[in-house]
Amino acid sequence: MIEKIKKFLSETKIEMKKVTWPTRDELKESTKVVIVATFLVTLFIGAVDQILTLLIKKLIGW
Repeated sequence: MIEKIKKFLSETKIEMKKVTWPTRDELKESTKVVIVATFLVTLFIGAVDQILTLLIKKLIGW
């Protein structure tokens, strides 16, 4: 069992060296894109929720 763990960690270390890590600027830009996209999706879902709430209230007579 210990040998399997050592082998796994060794292989993981080798694979991590192959990874192309983003630069600081790339990371900042990606983070901005994610934040803006999350904000837009939140607005969209909120708007759809409000519209559906109004429709349902009209249908049931509230």
